Amino acid sequence: MNKPNIIIVLADDMGYGDSSAYGGWIHTPAMEKMAREGLKFTDFHSSGAVCSPTRAGLLTGRYQQRAGVPKVIGADPNSADHYVGLYPSEITFPKLLKQAGYTSAIFGKWHLGYDKKFNPIHHDFDRFRGYVSGNIDYISHYDRMEVYDWWEGLEHIEEEGYTTHLITQHSVQFIKDHKDTPFCLYVAHEAVHTPLQGPDDPAIRGPEKADFHPDDPRETYCQMMKAMDDSLAEIMGTVRELGIEENTLVFFFSDNGGTRQNPESNAPLRGNKGTVWEGGHRVPAIAWWPGTIAPNSVTDQLAISIDLFPTMCDLAQTSAPDNHFDGISLKSTLLGENEPDARQLFWNGLAMRDDKYKLVIDKGTPHLFDLSQDISESNDLASQQPDRVQQMCHAIDAWKRDVADGATPQPEHDAKAIQ
Repeated sequence: MNKPNIIIVLADDMGYGDSSAYGGWIHTPAMEKMAREGLKFTDFHSSGAVCSPTRAGLLTGRYQQRAGVPKVIGADPNSADHYVGLYPSEITFPKLLKQAGYTSAIFGKWHLGYDKKFNPIHHDFDRFRGYVSGNIDYISHYDRMEVYDWWEGLEHIEEEGYTTHLITQHSVQFIKDHKDTPFCLYVAHEAVHTPLQGPDDPAIRGPEKADFHPDDPRETYCQMMKAMDDSLAEIMGTVRELGIEENTLVFFFSDNGGTRQNPESNAPLRGNKGTVWEGGHRVPAIAWWPGTIAPNSVTDQLAISIDLFPTMCDLAQTSAPDNHFDGISLKSTLLGENEPDARQLFWNGLAMRDDKYKLVIDKGTPHLFDLSQDISESNDLASQQPDRVQQMCHAIDAWKRDVADGATPQPEHDAKAIQ
């Protein structure tokens, strides 16, 4: 097998029940087409239930706690978590892929550190055009602290345009520029994160901001989803037009579940972004690789976003140091071969999976569910299986000790002292 091109397309705050590809309420023809021509995961999870942690896990192939990024990195410089970031000393996928002969780029959301020392360029991405905050105005590109946040590499750059469209334009051009050599493209969309803004709406941050609130938030959300779906169509279309589709893997997923206050749907799941119920971390995920992945495939294999880096290494015929990864390679799943054995997964020391069983610790109380029969987490089995609950609680405690051991230290800032 030749070293394939790898394109990771990451949605932001997209609910499990949003896309029509998953029976959802928004028509997303590109996602439907991707699923028809590829492999749809029904039990795929983000490693975090919010933005920064999942991204740290994706970049490192390990639980994000090991990198010292267990929660959101805040935009407010008066907050201690503003100074956290993913250090260049971490082993990340662009670093190992560069050693394997790949050119790598990220277009869109970084959210792994505000200080320039954390910039994607220092993680061996050859190109970075996008923003470092958790969200920006889709029109003016100002973050929630009213700071301009649009970068080319290590420098601010002025560029007009709707964020989703710009991310798409730069991604497509990168594919065209590197079609003859192995490349890795990380398309980190802002959509469908707040603020709710369609392509024709005014800026609500920055020097020319308007007092704008969408008349119909659901309609605006649909516009945002459509722009991202159109982006996916354009990226896959470009790959086909260049004749490199049989040597290009495109993997699409969301960084966490949909939020509670916005129109997103996580149905039929319980919970939402920021929680360790299924709605916080079970996300849509589709893999597309014509000629390699059998069309119209569906897998219920338990998988997680930290599996993508080891998968990339497997496909690129390179490797990380022994025992580096917490994730596993999904290559055999993509190829329709034998699926991995049952496994355990963990979320923030508050939830874990052990094959079909899930334990959630909510306000100090453990709850047990058989997700093969109860995907909505409505039938608590804890009182019926106390031994299993105890075993899983012990496993969570052991996991917390393990990820804390040798975790990358982060700067300790006192928010009051900063003020």
